[in-house]
Amino acid sequence: MDMMTTSAMNALENVLDLKADESVLVVTDDSKGEIGNAFRNAAERLGATVDIYRLDGSKRPLSELTEDLSSLLEGRDVFINAFSGMAEETPFRISLVKTQMGTNARVGHAPGIDERMMTSGPMTADFQALSVVARELMDRFIDAVEVLVTAPGGTDITMDITSRGFQTDVHIGRGAMGNLPAGEIWCAPVEDGANGTIVCDGSIGDLGPVNEPVSIEVSQGRIVSISGDDIDLVDRINELSGLDDDAKVIGELGIGLNPKAVITGNLLEDEKAGRTAHIAFGNNESMPNGRNRSKTHRDYLFHRPNFTVKYADGSQQEIIRDGDVV
Repeated sequence: MDMMTTSAMNALENVLDLKADESVLVVTDDSKGEIGNAFRNAAERLGATVDIYRLDGSKRPLSELTEDLSSLLEGRDVFINAFSGMAEETPFRISLVKTQMGTNARVGHAPGIDERMMTSGPMTADFQALSVVARELMDRFIDAVEVLVTAPGGTDITMDITSRGFQTDVHIGRGAMGNLPAGEIWCAPVEDGANGTIVCDGSIGDLGPVNEPVSIEVSQGRIVSISGDDIDLVDRINELSGLDDDAKVIGELGIGLNPKAVITGNLLEDEKAGRTAHIAFGNNESMPNGRNRSKTHRDYLFHRPNFTVKYADGSQQEIIRDGDVV
């Protein structure tokens, strides 16, 4: 069995809990066809029934879910979305995942996944061991009401996380979605409860690595200004953040945990890397108590974060220092 099929089987068995006789749909495209085939082969080896749908390159970027794809979604147990990632397709991806989750299936979402991730990178991780690490860190946020996140690059932001439970993608249950490769925990901060500064010195979802740090000022959960020396990048972020009114509203706080993940500029992997954190703006309807219904979702990653958590009883605790769990 080749390494890509081995990694696909690793994820299907340990992250998505695929069983024999279940039904799988792999959504892929020409550029990621070999990865799509690896998931098909792995699912068949596990005894599942598998269909593949290839996105039509001549119609991309897609802005909404197509009728022919919609017709294939009912009655599936597991979805694998392994296709190239485009910034302009974020509304399509959100619509696709929301519809897939609505069928009560388990969704492995992997826009931008590549062969290195499958053969030597984060898809080769021990997901069972990683699940233990994720659960232990999530337990540190039980009864948390507020978190202060700082970083050497200049990030200094306080977020209300009252009743906003953390999730992880290292085990995906029915009606839920997680990224492949897996390896993070995340929550949806209270939409009007974030204040401070995020300095992105890592990478940005769909836009790649940042050559010059980007500073995002946040007040009452909303972006009020974006600045940086890379004017073209700032203009692009402003453009994407103007897609709808909620695109500038905070949507996610995430922490990377996968020891096989490295910073490449592809946020699908970057946000899983250890000693990083990311904050996103836009849609968070798939997260516990998330209320942001934007058509877009964009992550901003920074290095070596510090987390100080305040709890409902008034106590507080530093749980991450310089990117490492305390």
